Amino acid sequence: MKVGIVGCAGRMGRMLVAETAKTEGCEIGGGTDLPGSPFVGKDIALLAGLEECGITVISDPVELFATVDAVIDFTAPAATMKHAAIAARAGKILVIGTTGLSTDQKAELAEFAEKTTIVFAPNMSVGVNLAFALVEKVAAILDKDTADIEIVEMHHKHKVDAPSGTALGLGEAAARGRGVDLETVSVRSRDGFTGARENGSIGFATLRGGDVIGEHTVVFACEGERIEITHKASSREVFAKGAVRAAKWAEGKGPGLYAMRDVLGL
Repeated sequence: MKVGIVGCAGRMGRMLVAETAKTEGCEIGGGTDLPGSPFVGKDIALLAGLEECGITVISDPVELFATVDAVIDFTAPAATMKHAAIAARAGKILVIGTTGLSTDQKAELAEFAEKTTIVFAPNMSVGVNLAFALVEKVAAILDKDTADIEIVEMHHKHKVDAPSGTALGLGEAAARGRGVDLETVSVRSRDGFTGARENGSIGFATLRGGDVIGEHTVVFACEGERIEITHKASSREVFAKGAVRAAKWAEGKGPGLYAMRDVLGL
């Protein structure tokens, strides 16, 4: 299977190139970077610290989609939506690890998925997706009037969106477990005289600093006991591994919007 990487010259893009190259059944099919980038025209394998492969970085994603079986996208929301439109027209697999998509963008993504295979997850790590499943299960078991849910996340100081896509994904998992809509029960910030905590709400706390790759904890605070489900990423490689695994899984699947829980059979 030929896999293309959009944004292949970035830190995550280079990891995806390297992971694709060493994954059995996959090969590097190409990659893109922004027009005018100094990396356009460079050998894509050399950028990832591999031996030269003869495939150069291009700037046109339409050209990339035409020559590969699947594309992996960890770019930015606006770019991802453009890539999703191209994937739908070309009928090619698209694996999305981009965070920060709006509700409207997610709805549009579902429309594109009616024409092609899209795997979208706020976090491609296998461990995080196991945490999603556990959080949903625990939230379904505990009474919402006696178990308060708080989600704490920390990332490096350069991250631009908050709460993180993974934190929101954990919140959505908790909301699914309770059978409620996250948008109606989430509390994103607290400041000043806020009053008592409302029963059934799901709170978020965001920390930023240093070079933290990603740490997330879901706290179920009950009377007399507390349950905490935590995931800590020590390398971005876990995201690359999950994304390539998703691309392989998607081969031969029909059109649809899939998640990592589908990939992992959760």
